[in-house]
Amino acid sequence: METIYHAVYEAMADWETGHATAHIRNGQFHRAPGRYELVTVGLTTGPVTTMGGLRVTPDVSIGSIEDAAMLILPGAALWDEGDELAPFARKAGELLEAGVPVAAICGATAGLAREGILDTRAHTSAALPYLQMQPGYGGAEHYVEALAVTDGDLITGTPTAPVDFAREIFARLDLYTPEVLEAWYRLFAHNDASAFERLMAPSGA
Repeated sequence: METIYHAVYEAMADWETGHATAHIRNGQFHRAPGRYELVTVGLTTGPVTTMGGLRVTPDVSIGSIEDAAMLILPGAALWDEGDELAPFARKAGELLEAGVPVAAICGATAGLAREGILDTRAHTSAALPYLQMQPGYGGAEHYVEALAVTDGDLITGTPTAPVDFAREIFARLDLYTPEVLEAWYRLFAHNDASAFERLMAPSGA
């Protein structure tokens, strides 16, 4: 079983990664059910409270990350309030150098920007001016006006498009067949009833 690490920290934005985590755990249409396990990782193993008020106790601390299949970084105000979450951005850089995918959304992209991770990779965020406010950011020429962007092992997303962000994660993990992924996206992004029928068809999985 391969481990996907999901970072958790104070006031993290629950909605930004909810679609991704829920459907990684729900293996109904997975190409290989049971291939992935989802592990929460914090700066420490002390409990944190999300923006939605959910109390989460991390499974492991950041120093325990090993043999990762992916690291997912949600947004949080802490990304804009100092360097408390910088260890996650540094770990993201280490993982990317080792060929491990990293998915960052909203404020987490600012943390990556400050580490120089976005300087040579196509990426998106809440807005280009937001990243240009980050010290050390030099990746403006690689900024893409899109809801979610994948460049090799790096996935970035805007805070208002958690479904698009999840789709990129699923594609990078090879979680679904292309046909199932398309139906999943049509259902959750566009409320397309015919997509639900496609998922429920015997051949949908």
